[in-house]
Amino acid sequence: MRTEVAIIGAGPAGLLLSHLLAEQGVESVIVETRSQKYVLSRIRAGILEHSTVRLLDDIGLGARLHAEGQEHRGIYLQWPEERHHIDFTDLVGRSVWVYSQTEVTKDLVAAREAAGQQIYYEVSDTSLHDVESDSPYVTFTDASGTEVRVDAAVIAGCDGSFGPSRATMPDRVRQTWERTYPYSWLGVLADVAPSTDELIYAWHQDGFAMHSMRSDTVSRLYLQVPNGTDVNTWSDDRIWDSLAARLGHGQNGWELTPGPITEKSVLPMRSYVQTPMRHGNLFLAGDAAHIVPPTGAKGLNLAVADVALLAPALVALVRKNNEEAAAAYSDNALRRVWRCTHFSWWMTTMLHTSEDPFDAQLQLSQLRWVASSEAGATGLAENYAGLPIGF
Repeated sequence: MRTEVAIIGAGPAGLLLSHLLAEQGVESVIVETRSQKYVLSRIRAGILEHSTVRLLDDIGLGARLHAEGQEHRGIYLQWPEERHHIDFTDLVGRSVWVYSQTEVTKDLVAAREAAGQQIYYEVSDTSLHDVESDSPYVTFTDASGTEVRVDAAVIAGCDGSFGPSRATMPDRVRQTWERTYPYSWLGVLADVAPSTDELIYAWHQDGFAMHSMRSDTVSRLYLQVPNGTDVNTWSDDRIWDSLAARLGHGQNGWELTPGPITEKSVLPMRSYVQTPMRHGNLFLAGDAAHIVPPTGAKGLNLAVADVALLAPALVALVRKNNEEAAAAYSDNALRRVWRCTHFSWWMTTMLHTSEDPFDAQLQLSQLRWVASSEAGATGLAENYAGLPIGF
């Protein structure tokens, strides 16, 4: 078959790209290795930047977000005996929203299905061909076992860290930067109302902890743990006891309310950037090009920002044979990628403890400065609430 844009990956990046292209009359086909059920059930990020929310509103996909999501003015920074609120709205005039990637994906899937978008789920052996030519194509085996070829003007790789798109970039042009952090997150979902109105980021000598939420009745919480931690060694009681200690249960009358834990997982922490994000007629977006640790809540928002730049560039390329925006895409996207990579690294290294007491004093000094300095708090707020798309 033939289409204008072949999109590899039916996560938020691929689905949003197809939606933005369709708004301009550009056809696409989406190819996804996983089942639709798996895609719709993946537990991922839960914070949307101001610019992400505005984009979803602009394309008519913000109704459920505003009805069911939670708008937050800021976050709490905490260390033993102290908790400080950083108010993004007062500092930079922008808020964030608690609305999980799972829900964003549901909204995008519903919109694409309503529009008749062609999506192949549960494919295998996906390969990208002739990306340096004017006639790139994708081959795969569909769920029924039939071999399929899709010819396209361009290919968009939105298939994450382990998909074929990243690996298709030839070694002679590819550069990578990577940082693996010496700790992971033990994340849990719990059927209990949040014990806080906004997220708590807590430095503690036993390790970082975070109190987030998914809704008025579901809490999302994290603990810093060593790399290689077996989740089975953490009982529910051990998790709640550690969260209570690190989040300051009893501090100034605040209490952490425990509840039934429904999901546990261990998430390694790493940063990764691959450049360029465009080679020939292959364009990368989202996790296919970059990974950030979740401390700064940037992963999903970076993917959205990539796609917001990529969609108009592809429209101009395939419909008007205008190469200008496509040629600038990688450099423009990477400017924001590196800014968010730095912010995520900064948040991560400020809050996660090591065995070095010198580092601990530097971290506490940094936290005190951010909490007490308008300039420091504004820098955090500007980056966390999100820079404008195209920054």
